[in-house]
Amino acid sequence: MKNIPKRMHAVLLTGHGGLEKLKYKTNVKVPTPKNDEVLIKVSAAGINNTDINTRTGWYSKYKFNMGGSWSGASLKFPLIQGIDVCGIIVSVGSKVNISRIGQRIIVRPMQTDPKNTSKPNMVTLGSEINGAFSQYVTIRSSETYAINCKWTDVELASIPCSYSTAEGLLQTVKLKN
Repeated sequence: MKNIPKRMHAVLLTGHGGLEKLKYKTNVKVPTPKNDEVLIKVSAAGINNTDINTRTGWYSKYKFNMGGSWSGASLKFPLIQGIDVCGIIVSVGSKVNISRIGQRIIVRPMQTDPKNTSKPNMVTLGSEINGAFSQYVTIRSSETYAINCKWTDVELASIPCSYSTAEGLLQTVKLKN
């Protein structure tokens, strides 16, 4: 897709703490997709407790002595948060089918980590990898899902993290029909 800028607006998390740790920047480099990634123009981003807990360092204080992230790794600042995203694929890496360009997508918030063979084997969007509080974000193509429905982008961006939480609770209680 043409007209992808070289710079974008983004909200950067500069460290653990309060809202003062979020910095709005207007000159952040637009990421380039790696071979297996897509570049998404963000249409809407949700915010939820995962974003807040990551910013405040809650996971490192209360969640099994983790290093500030779900995986236990120490966060690398600055970081672009935003676990929930809806957007349009505008560019693809060399190993991704070009037909994906133009697809409206949502993204799996907790993604498999191909570099990690231990458990848990995941990285979290907006925690270990940059997220949706920006105009553009790169994500592995296999972690994006084409959406064709009448819901607005804002409605779709409210789903991924909250859905997985609700699904996990339903599975935990073994709810039956």
